[in-house]
Amino acid sequence: MSPAAAPNVLVVTLGSTTGWASSARELTDSFARAGAHVRLVGTVPRRSVRTFMLTDYSQARAARRTVLRALAQQPADAVVYCSITAALLWPRPGAIWLDSLAAENRPGRHGVWQRRVERRRLTAAPLVLTMADSSLDSMPVADRPSAVTVPVPVAPSGPAAATRDVDVLAYAGDPVKRRLDLILAAWDRARRDGETLVVTGTDQAGAPPGVRFTGRLAPDAYRELVRRARVFVAAPRREDFGIAPLEALADGCVLVTTPAPGPYPALTLARELDPRLVGEDLACALRIALDDPRSGYAERAAKLLAPFGRPSVDRTVADRVLPRLLTR
Repeated sequence: MSPAAAPNVLVVTLGSTTGWASSARELTDSFARAGAHVRLVGTVPRRSVRTFMLTDYSQARAARRTVLRALAQQPADAVVYCSITAALLWPRPGAIWLDSLAAENRPGRHGVWQRRVERRRLTAAPLVLTMADSSLDSMPVADRPSAVTVPVPVAPSGPAAATRDVDVLAYAGDPVKRRLDLILAAWDRARRDGETLVVTGTDQAGAPPGVRFTGRLAPDAYRELVRRARVFVAAPRREDFGIAPLEALADGCVLVTTPAPGPYPALTLARELDPRLVGEDLACALRIALDDPRSGYAERAAKLLAPFGRPSVDRTVADRVLPRLLTR
């Protein structure tokens, strides 16, 4: 594609969400590698408010203002909204890249207005992109829009550590959503003398025996720790995409997880790799992962992760996303 003919694509994300900001940068880079002129704009982080309804409204308004300002500065041939929340109050229809639906993660009063607007936006969107094949499963089949699966790219973060000296690693950026209490209780039952669970993303005073908290880490420091871990444990209440378990698999960890609602593609991979390590009895699964891991686990995980790699995602964006985005 010649520079003169390259389309202009505007990607908008929510600056208040670290995961979405990182994912949007990956999508932006993929569009650029496909030959597009692409701009990424993000909202300014907003102060916390009391309810999900008001949080989503505040973030959607900020996204609307951000898009209007960006389009006034430079027109775009297409707009891509990263998350359904960013698209709820859009000033102009565009593609929507989503991990899951408000119909699923905003039940009851938490999503009274979001669920209704969401249906209209999905109908009007020129293109819907989903992070997982199952992202739209909560919708009736007859109502589902045609969609292209575009996962967040996942790749090894560096060479494997010479020694995996971290027994078990957990990420608990939100301890309640990640069910850290369940993980700690399971570890208390499962651990043997000298074994340690390292918990990142949060800090607590008075760590229990065999537990070390690191607090929040820079991305490079976190992935270096992942490369040193033997086992990665997760117990989410629900998982929209779940980048941390996928990154753990990419860096050679054995994944132990509870089942969880939501798209959660790593759950499918974990069951295929070793179903003994998926279940509500985390203590038992942790002991199996530490004492009896299946031979060739990391090599098989690498093969299963191929559709999540940048080369695969780049092909999808170049062949199936950008052409459709520009012909609507």
